[in-house]
Amino acid sequence: MMRLMRNTTLARATAAAVGGLILLPAAITGPAAAESGNRDIELAFLGRHTTGIVASGASEITAYDARTRRVFVVNAQAGTVDVLDIRDPRAPRKVATLATPGANSVAVRDGLVAVAQQAAVKTEPGTVAFFSARTGKKLKEVAVGALPDMVTFTPDGRRVVVANEGEAESYCEGKAADPEGSVSVIDVRRWTVRTAGFAAFDAARLRAEGVRISGPGATAAQDLEPEYVTVDGDTAYVTLQENNALAIVDLNRAKVRDVVPLGLKDWSKSGMDASDKDGRTDIRSRPVKGMYQPDAVAHFRDRGRTYLVTANEGDGREWDCHADEVRVKSLNLSAAAFPDAATLKQDTELGRLNVAADSPKDASGAYTELHAFGARSISIRTASGQLVWDSGDGLERLIAQRLPGQFNADNEENGSADSRSDNKGPEPEGVTVGEVRGRTYAFAGLERVGGVVAYDVSDPRAPRLAGYVNTRDFAGSVEDGTAGDVGPEGVLFIAAAQSPTRRPLLVVGNEISGTTAIYEIR
Repeated sequence: MMRLMRNTTLARATAAAVGGLILLPAAITGPAAAESGNRDIELAFLGRHTTGIVASGASEITAYDARTRRVFVVNAQAGTVDVLDIRDPRAPRKVATLATPGANSVAVRDGLVAVAQQAAVKTEPGTVAFFSARTGKKLKEVAVGALPDMVTFTPDGRRVVVANEGEAESYCEGKAADPEGSVSVIDVRRWTVRTAGFAAFDAARLRAEGVRISGPGATAAQDLEPEYVTVDGDTAYVTLQENNALAIVDLNRAKVRDVVPLGLKDWSKSGMDASDKDGRTDIRSRPVKGMYQPDAVAHFRDRGRTYLVTANEGDGREWDCHADEVRVKSLNLSAAAFPDAATLKQDTELGRLNVAADSPKDASGAYTELHAFGARSISIRTASGQLVWDSGDGLERLIAQRLPGQFNADNEENGSADSRSDNKGPEPEGVTVGEVRGRTYAFAGLERVGGVVAYDVSDPRAPRLAGYVNTRDFAGSVEDGTAGDVGPEGVLFIAAAQSPTRRPLLVVGNEISGTTAIYEIR
């Protein structure tokens, strides 16, 4: 997750696609790109609210209250939750603010607003504050774990579940403060808090099973960092992004039932562009494995079974005294594993690619595998964490076809094509699911290049690309706030029955542009 300081057009070449669907051409093939047929949807831009504050996280996570037709938006820059009236979604207007210092996430259910707030010192316990959606009155505040990063209600509305990330302050000897990650379960009728921790899990055993435990000297409980939560009944599924794992939590007992490794993506069987110095789009197979490392997770049910949808963003740890990411050209590669090492280490090949410093090595210290951060994809998994489907290189190919001049662009400035190829590519971060005309769709925001991609996941083993919209203006200035919607963070689905237009909506918080964009799904 990228954590900040807490009439729109596309680029001229793609102006015809503004406010509507960008289809993946049938010429693109692979697991992500079967022809869409009549399952396509249109993502029509309706309107946006603009804070006027850029590159400071002024619009991040959003939540919706159907009774008041209000959207609640985390404004990390101001330390507030902005309240937007969207009775006319073409002209959303700010009607109130909630004072929420340290806000990271917001959720709403039955008129009750829950806001996760980190402490002034992030390694200390945070809080969840509760407000009335109608009046904005603060009702209660309860203590939870360190760095509460995501909050959500259970389907019955009786409990709130919080992912307490517990990030380290640093890894410097004699200075480090590394709180334990945890999941808090709050009973909103009694205001009681129970905490599910990871003290029962052994770091060596988890590492042997494929869970990434990488913090110097950290216990499993310290190293495991809950990122995002989706709740199905009495079970919470929690992404552990930096650990490339999933925690399964029994909410009735407030106990972590299992920590499941998510495995590695074999880039020799798929494609990626690994260089920001080759002056071109070059998507091809590579002798690299990707850690999925999802940020957001959502779920849906099909034929009585629960499936998870993950946005495989990737994330490294960037703390003092700990180098998590290294470039391939700086590494000693095993001649047995990489007989063409000299070629691979060139800047136009793999030399510029950032990989994990703790990738596997042989007895001499030479690297035998290269593990990159993130999978540049959307995945579907079973409730036990088994991989069912992955979009492969579909996201990069989509951008290469529809926005060729902006391929793997960064979100910090325009004119930055190919600058993210050596890192994590388009970085799918937020994901949500919703039903449209009897079919189930997953919607994911691409944090770097921007836009939202839609997949029809009605058949979880054979999803189909259904659409893509991008309301970033690549001819504008990100710094001056004239670039439209940049840096999608949270993606929110509003069902037709709850929508002010009586059609389903998507609400997207864009942390770089400080805008909240609303799209109608047609």
